[in-house]
Amino acid sequence: MHLSAVSYLNTRPLVWGLMNGPDKDQLQLDFDLPAVCAQRLEEKQVDAGLVPVIEAARQHLTQIGSLGIACLGPVRSILLLSKVPITEIRTLALDSSSRSSVMLARIVLEQGYKVEPETRVMAPDLAAMLGKSDAALIIGDPALRINPDATGLHVLDLGEEWYKLTALPMVFAIWAGHKAQPELAKLLDSSYAYGKRNIAEIVLTECAERNLWPGLAYEYLNTLIQYELTDDFKRGMKLYIDEAIKMEEKQSV
Repeated sequence: MHLSAVSYLNTRPLVWGLMNGPDKDQLQLDFDLPAVCAQRLEEKQVDAGLVPVIEAARQHLTQIGSLGIACLGPVRSILLLSKVPITEIRTLALDSSSRSSVMLARIVLEQGYKVEPETRVMAPDLAAMLGKSDAALIIGDPALRINPDATGLHVLDLGEEWYKLTALPMVFAIWAGHKAQPELAKLLDSSYAYGKRNIAEIVLTECAERNLWPGLAYEYLNTLIQYELTDDFKRGMKLYIDEAIKMEEKQSV
């Protein structure tokens, strides 16, 4: 069995058992950016992957188990930072690592602020992005390295913004494959159970390597990121997919 998982800190509780626990060496585990996970699954280079939900819908993938990457309110790792007031954004630089986050930014700006900026794809370097655009979307570990309060910029946490719009959770990624795999689902549940018991160890191990503040990382993994996708999360995911499809159809006209 060959899996592709997202390389960001937020996935570590999901895969900690596969990396360090009793389930270690049960399968081959690679780490990629979210968009790459989706691409590798589409090309059938891997058997399953942790993929952006919009990609899972586009590829008509089957969800494996009931775990994923989600939030209920602020998420802290998906930030939109702007030099101008949000309603005045005309150009937006995108970190394209995750199509779910890119589409979420477009939904929030259009529905929440009546803004439809021109976009360009750039590497996640805030200074360079803002040198060429009014605003920038930064996701994952690079966003965690930014102190929003110290930037002097207008900042939106897109998890919080989605909750304001919908009163529902936001689901960013799910385990998915081309078919149901109940044995893999059990293995993923076991790996997460091990990771959940060892959040402090994950923080201690990962923060120095990722140049992240341990206090923030602990709050992020223990409180902000949600991993267990209950019915409310599934409703939020369905609404997001519906809105994203509408957005893509509108853009293609």
